[in-house]
Amino acid sequence: MSSLKPITLYGHAGPNPWKVVMILEELGVPYETENVDFSAVKQEPYTLLNPNGRVPTIVDPNTNITLWESGAVIEYLVETYDNEERLSISSFPEKHHLRQFLHFQGTGQGPYFGQAVWFAKYHPEDLPSAKERYVEQTVRVLSVLDKLLEGKEYLVGDKCTYADIAFVNWNAAAENVILKPDWDEKVEKKYPNFVAWHRRVTERPIIKDVLQRQAAGR
Repeated sequence: MSSLKPITLYGHAGPNPWKVVMILEELGVPYETENVDFSAVKQEPYTLLNPNGRVPTIVDPNTNITLWESGAVIEYLVETYDNEERLSISSFPEKHHLRQFLHFQGTGQGPYFGQAVWFAKYHPEDLPSAKERYVEQTVRVLSVLDKLLEGKEYLVGDKCTYADIAFVNWNAAAENVILKPDWDEKVEKKYPNFVAWHRRVTERPIIKDVLQRQAAGR
């Protein structure tokens, strides 16, 4: 894809922009990043690109599109640049199941895990009931994934797809923040299908490299 102009990805250290980085890297699409400070996401000039004041947002000069919401961005990147089906499956019903899991990630995983991280690290008051609720919801989502992965290596088909990759960053947040003190007891011992899948996806060279870059703040 050497003839492509680089896509500009606006993001910060949070999980959602890094989902998009993983897809860009896996597809070999050129891109450049613009860091948006947490204090600037609700202000112009960024809100001229994304009125919702969240990240990520992409600007693709190859198609003249500005797009926000990580799930929408992932769908766009795959539909536009994954002609070889590196991360997608075009057959029926698999292509719809991929979208199903991407939407589940965006509505059933990310919001609950995000709130769990907020109450664990950032909320100015210690609210045990809120912490407990979102820890419970985090474990519930992991249990759903564990059941879905019974007898399977990946969510859809026999290869890693964008649906699997979309879950990586928030799963890592569950392991490293939300459930860190109780990971062995609440996850490792109870949800072996989930654990094996998460390890399988995160051991992909590109995914592993991106996670290391994210941890290093670059």
